[in-house]
Amino acid sequence: MLKSITVAWGYQNKFDEAAYNKRLTACFEFPEGLLSQSTPWLKQLKKWSTKLLQTQPQIQQLLDNGAYRLLLHHARLSLMLGDHYYSSCDADKSWKSEISLFANTDKQHNLKQKLDEHLVHVSDHALHISQTLSRFTTDMAAAYDIKNLKQKSPKGYEWQDKAVEKITGFKNEQQAFNDKGYGWFVVNMASTGCGKTVANAKIMRALSSDGESLRFILALGLRTLTLQTGDEYRDRIGLKSDELAVLIGSSAVKELHEKARQQHEELPTYEESGSESMETLLEEDLDYAEAPTAEFLDAVIPKHNPKLAEKNKAFLYKPVLACTIDHIIAATETIRGGKYILPCLRLLSSDLVIDEVDDFDGKDLIAIGRLIHLAGMLGRKVMISSATIPPALAEGFFNAYQAGWTLHSHFKEAHPHIACAWVDEFGTEVHSLEKNDAITRCQSYRELHRQFIGQRVANLQKQSVKRKAYIVRCDDLLAEKTDQASLQLHYFEKIKQTAIELHQQHYTVDEKTGKQVSFGVIRMANIPPCIQLSHFLLQADWDEAIAPKIMAYHSRQVLLLRHQQEQHLDAVLKRKEQPGVMPAAFNNPVIREHLATAAAQHVLFILIATPVEEVGRDHDFDWAVIEPSSYRSIIQLAGRVRRHRQTGVERHNIAIMQYNLRALRHEGKPAYCRPGYEVNSLRLVSHDLRQLVDEAALNAAINAIPRIQQPENLRPKQQLADLEHQAMHISLTQYQGKGPQGLQAWLSECWWLTAVPQQLNRFRESNPDITLYLVWQDGKAVFCEKNERGAFIPREQINNIQLAEPIAEALRRKLWLERSYEAGLRQLLDNGNEEIQEEKMMEIKSRRFGEITVPDRESQSLVYSDQFGLFNRIA
Repeated sequence: MLKSITVAWGYQNKFDEAAYNKRLTACFEFPEGLLSQSTPWLKQLKKWSTKLLQTQPQIQQLLDNGAYRLLLHHARLSLMLGDHYYSSCDADKSWKSEISLFANTDKQHNLKQKLDEHLVHVSDHALHISQTLSRFTTDMAAAYDIKNLKQKSPKGYEWQDKAVEKITGFKNEQQAFNDKGYGWFVVNMASTGCGKTVANAKIMRALSSDGESLRFILALGLRTLTLQTGDEYRDRIGLKSDELAVLIGSSAVKELHEKARQQHEELPTYEESGSESMETLLEEDLDYAEAPTAEFLDAVIPKHNPKLAEKNKAFLYKPVLACTIDHIIAATETIRGGKYILPCLRLLSSDLVIDEVDDFDGKDLIAIGRLIHLAGMLGRKVMISSATIPPALAEGFFNAYQAGWTLHSHFKEAHPHIACAWVDEFGTEVHSLEKNDAITRCQSYRELHRQFIGQRVANLQKQSVKRKAYIVRCDDLLAEKTDQASLQLHYFEKIKQTAIELHQQHYTVDEKTGKQVSFGVIRMANIPPCIQLSHFLLQADWDEAIAPKIMAYHSRQVLLLRHQQEQHLDAVLKRKEQPGVMPAAFNNPVIREHLATAAAQHVLFILIATPVEEVGRDHDFDWAVIEPSSYRSIIQLAGRVRRHRQTGVERHNIAIMQYNLRALRHEGKPAYCRPGYEVNSLRLVSHDLRQLVDEAALNAAINAIPRIQQPENLRPKQQLADLEHQAMHISLTQYQGKGPQGLQAWLSECWWLTAVPQQLNRFRESNPDITLYLVWQDGKAVFCEKNERGAFIPREQINNIQLAEPIAEALRRKLWLERSYEAGLRQLLDNGNEEIQEEKMMEIKSRRFGEITVPDRESQSLVYSDQFGLFNRIA
């Protein structure tokens, strides 16, 4: 690694040769002197150098077994905390020194601490911090006496208690190893709707050292999922406000979520949650009397900023932390500055649960692997949770964990073996993997995982079939490549006809009107075709007997309107009625109005959605049409069909297009990508879905089996599911791979000493976006950008944004949910405001809830509509 680093890496500015040579000489001139002229600094240097020589045998041992990596981690953490703290202090007035070198300035930009003073005091504080770090491991508060976790699970959820029994039994057998501890790596693959969230809490309680307490981090990929899980932990599990922190990085999103909770007065069911602790989180005074306190914590819990201090205290101290993974992954992904300090301190005392772990792709998975490695290195237990975990993902993350645990066992003399548990609704398996070389241990894990998945597949195949799919033929469109507009129109027409056919097979009769009603979703790969299809369906000619109700759903929508949309969808797509009972959705005021006013016999509620519908939305549709991007996208979207209903189906209720639009338009280029796994280095020989999947298997049942069970011989160029298995293997289980681009290099090479791995595989890497706000000014909404001083500057002209023309009355009647940003803002106001006050309050609310992201591209022409969000102008 060191041999590959040269001056050409960017540490010099050699643009002008003459200027460069002149400045190079100046780099070696020190008119203010050097640190070596400081007597107090030299004294400390001599003292600690002598101590370093005395500990040479111990250090050599750490160098030999690799555990020096953990030593360096703690040393860096202590030094940076010491630096952050002492930099915030005043200069030491008693400091005597001959040199005139300074380390920093005060707020008025006056010279503050001398360099030797700063370094010596930072060293002193770092020493004190390093002696305190162990308290973060042993003395942090846990949640006890959680009655709901002690109680037996209700009927249908008994598997949760059986998992706890199996794990507790294994722990009892391993009591001889409790003195120094051993590792735990758990995979929970229980199906959606089986109570996985509660099960995870029960399992983490069983895994605690006393078997009765909770202290862990629950990391999720989406804000909405995090908020939903926070609700469930408060309401269903009964965690109190001093035991649970929910952090998502957006107070505006959280405020809208809390408002919606308070509006729903009905008592939730077991699956949905109970009824306790409704107050907004993090607003109460928190009691941390038993928690470690030290002056240096002022660096992360600043007294001058009470709001930030309260948030950071919650992050650090509360027993259960439910957060978006971005909060905790900073522990490994921060490449400069101190943002990694707080997550690292938290990980010293908290086990880690990563829920819906397979919602992440490629580079994100490598970053998550780095986080799991750190958790193992710090001696924590790790659980990954999802119903659709591919084998390479489970094995790759186990490999990251065992590499970290091995370093921990050397550093803390813990037991080297790792207990591995596999959990689903059918049973639990626990095995101890002894200390072998990493490859052998991974091979053992692979075989045990394969056996568990084999049993899971056998059980899944016994269940009633809720989803059957067929492929919609599009061969005839291949001839229209030269006429892109015509091709797209014909593609959309096929989708429209398919939607009608699926409705006719899967409608429900409204008892009040006798009309035949269905709720369907059409999944498009990207925002532009999502908007274009929505316009097409609105403007298309429909049979007089059919009344379509259209809604577009994607991420580029104003926060307030997207929240309203999701609240409505969450309410009407809850299909937990018994067979033969009319859906509760038919009593929703919006739905009832449509059914009462529609002249047609057939009413189709059609959601046209991008992949935002695939993850984190607890929706139940009657049918779906899918433009495919990957096998994972097919599985995830299929999970939204009959999601809440338990009875099987006889007829197909999912249609998958034979080609996606990208394949039809761009012959010879990767098509199952963005989103998807096909890249130039991993290409499919065909983009015809009939050749890429087993159509007969889809006709019989569509499920996650091809994703969770890997065939013995992969055919990544011929099979869509195999392409994904191969992509996962390249990212996570290519153990012979060298170089900073792979996860293995982070585990077994020295690239962790640099920021190169994080730069090559950035977490949540995407095209740059600009955050705009739709601000209410002078009686109208204007797109503004917030500058560094917090002022809102109009940006419609710069970003080339125009407002859409009003929708014609005939088309408005085809909208499923008509929304108005102005009306939404007025609903947020308190009653009794004077008109002048109203306008001002609307401006304030719009600055908070009018957030929207825009792609940061030049020469783009954008249109905004309350109904369709922000989209590229349609030619």
